[in-house]
Amino acid sequence: MISLRRMLQQALRVSGRSAFPLVKWMERWAEGAAVAPEGTKQQTVKTLDEMPGPSVASFVWDLFAKRGLSRLHELQVGWGVQRYGPMWKASFGPILTVHVADPELIQQVLRQEGQHPMRSDLSSWKDYRKLRGHHCGLLTSEGEEWQAVRSLLGRHMLRPKAVEAYDKTLNSVVSDLIAKLRHSSRPQGLVTDVASEFYRFGLEGISSVLFESRIGCLDPVVPEETERFIQSINTMFVMTLLTMAMPSWLHQLVPKPWNIFCQCWDYMFDFAKGHIDQRMKAEADKVARGEKVEGRYLTYYLSQTGLPMKTVYSNVTELLLAGVDTISSTMSWSLYELSRHPGVQASLRDEVLNVMEGRRIPEAADVARMPLLKATVKEVLRLYPVIPANARVIPERDIQVGGYLIPKNTLITLCHFATSRDPAVFSNPDEFQPQRWLKKDHTHHPYASVPFGVGKRSCIGRRIAELELYLALSRILIEFDIKPDPEGVSVKPMTRTLLVPENTISLQFNER
Repeated sequence: MISLRRMLQQALRVSGRSAFPLVKWMERWAEGAAVAPEGTKQQTVKTLDEMPGPSVASFVWDLFAKRGLSRLHELQVGWGVQRYGPMWKASFGPILTVHVADPELIQQVLRQEGQHPMRSDLSSWKDYRKLRGHHCGLLTSEGEEWQAVRSLLGRHMLRPKAVEAYDKTLNSVVSDLIAKLRHSSRPQGLVTDVASEFYRFGLEGISSVLFESRIGCLDPVVPEETERFIQSINTMFVMTLLTMAMPSWLHQLVPKPWNIFCQCWDYMFDFAKGHIDQRMKAEADKVARGEKVEGRYLTYYLSQTGLPMKTVYSNVTELLLAGVDTISSTMSWSLYELSRHPGVQASLRDEVLNVMEGRRIPEAADVARMPLLKATVKEVLRLYPVIPANARVIPERDIQVGGYLIPKNTLITLCHFATSRDPAVFSNPDEFQPQRWLKKDHTHHPYASVPFGVGKRSCIGRRIAELELYLALSRILIEFDIKPDPEGVSVKPMTRTLLVPENTISLQFNER
């Protein structure tokens, strides 16, 4: 019956807006039929005891003995949906998680998340901050504390006009990236491990927005402290999975993962604090000399709000690492797919060149006239969502989802990788087809692919990240013809808290 409901949704959804009331009626009918016991007409609300799912032993075995921590995105589909359907539960010790892997059900969850939605109350990130006496930033704070900072940053990170003001700053970083790709290329224009190059590009870009200064990520020789910061981010994300999978009492018996996790965070906080203090001192010196102080960078805005400096430090640290993987992963997968689809690459290059009309450096305003560029990024994020699964905890009340009653404070995992590759929503879901986003006669469920999240907890850096991606991809296509690794290596994704390439991606950047 679940598959019937999806077929009805898909068939009716493509028929246009005139069918909207019928769509809603049929969805309600199908959902009611799916959960109603045979021989009854009334929908019966089920409890979590009736929800399918693996045993604790099976769950632990899949996570640890079968490399499940690095394959969590695959387990959403093969271990979850195919075994148990669009909703299932799993327990790890005292922790019970409800997994939701259907766009309609994800929509039900997010529409009931309340005024101050919580991502998760089980975060080892929060444990570290408590241990060190740090404040929480946007990624880790909750309730009114989160809402206050979200509102402040939203004025400078979510309004299109405010974000467009960063295009010159970001274009300067893109120019350095182009030079670095030329410098790094080997015979036949081969650049090995492009994700590493784009990682440094992403960090340099977000640093320029946060500090309005450069930290040397794209220099011929990267400063040692910057290189160590990059390594700390990488290691921290690996340790995040381990530390969150381990009960806190196990940290005493097996201390190494937790100690490494804390050391990484220590360095990241020190790195951000050093750059913030350096900018604050430079401004204080200007004031002492009677000079006018102004700036567009985000640290300046935060410092002018009267927030405690500990709050400024924590938010800047979290924003630094949040922007890096989004850029690195999406850039890598975009060029990986374009190199294997030369027809799409040629069409996209033609679009960029037509809009540019002989200019070499695009601006934010140009992107509005590049629909295929936007569709390409959408398609890449559908296939390779940076965050393959998100989480919600509804603290205020019990909610009903898919015919089940979910008690308050239950951890709900939203399986975005599974929904974005759902064949009931996307035809040929494993294929790279940017044109699917340009078909006006075909719409997808709005919650089927939500790489930046939805609602109040959506990614606050989305517009800046997208602008950086658009500017970089368009410039690269103007300067280079992208071809696959001559060795023909196929690369798959893996989970490292975030979704990243399992192997190094190497590409040829041939001068045009």
